[in-house]
Amino acid sequence: MQWEELKARLLEAGSARLSGEPADDFIAKSTAGPGAGGKGSVFFAMGGHRVKLALNPASPVEIIHRGDGIADLYFGGRLISGRLLRPGLHCPDQAFITVTGRCIFSCRYCSVPRLSGKRKTVEEIMDLVESVRHRVSTISLTSGVLESIEEEEAYVCEVIDHLKFFGLPIGVSIYPIDHTPDKLRALGVAEVKFNLEAATPDLFATVCPGLDYDLIWRVLDRSVELFGKGRVFSNVIVGLGETDEEMEACIDKLTSHGVIPVLRPLNPVAGCAGQPRPTAARLQKLFAKHSYALSRNGLDTGSALTMCTVCGGCDLVPGRDE
Repeated sequence: MQWEELKARLLEAGSARLSGEPADDFIAKSTAGPGAGGKGSVFFAMGGHRVKLALNPASPVEIIHRGDGIADLYFGGRLISGRLLRPGLHCPDQAFITVTGRCIFSCRYCSVPRLSGKRKTVEEIMDLVESVRHRVSTISLTSGVLESIEEEEAYVCEVIDHLKFFGLPIGVSIYPIDHTPDKLRALGVAEVKFNLEAATPDLFATVCPGLDYDLIWRVLDRSVELFGKGRVFSNVIVGLGETDEEMEACIDKLTSHGVIPVLRPLNPVAGCAGQPRPTAARLQKLFAKHSYALSRNGLDTGSALTMCTVCGGCDLVPGRDE
């Protein structure tokens, strides 16, 4: 079985049960997005490839930790030998930090509004990065919205100004307003990710009430002008109810605008609880379309420095999972 097929099947499962030797040092916790508030996740790697799986004692996937990160994955009657990756913060090789762990909006796929998360102080964030400085090569920031989009942007900009001390590339993914890309570029941010989340405006209106789909497109286009092709990304969730044709049209539009899509399989939590995860077959079909669209528009995931495309744990990433 090739890695692409194996990873697609593992992403369809979405989780693993972990046994064997203690593995606390290899468990990552999420405070943002659909995985927030869960039992944690592990990154299983085989060669240069990796996949992130949520911990679930009822999962059909089993990972047995043999000690020191050496691990065996059992799935579908197969044994795959590999290793667990030690996270920096949230994911391997990066200090990926949620600035504010609560949100005034109620996107259906996201658990954060249901949690009583807090905002990290600048000092806390600096200490977190310092604690993993020896094993990370980049800093990535995301955030909820504590009071307003404008106030959150101002606070994240303050955080970035302090984080420049470390001299590492910084990637940022927050909900934007029209001039957010200009402010982030002026602060020396390397890459940005502004998330469409849904493949169509109608679906977006349903799953992200109160937010503006057209605004995100304006901000993405401005970001490409400022940061350049291949330095701008956008999450699009697979499995919200879109057709393959609608998802493919979204991929085509993003890539033709110089934006690298991040196709994120639905994690059925919060308001999406009970919806099925996308199948491995569908993920592979969209992966082929995604790969072709990137190539046709001169985009290369291998040049990414920060955030999800570099990590690649949650998604099939063209150029990294082939």
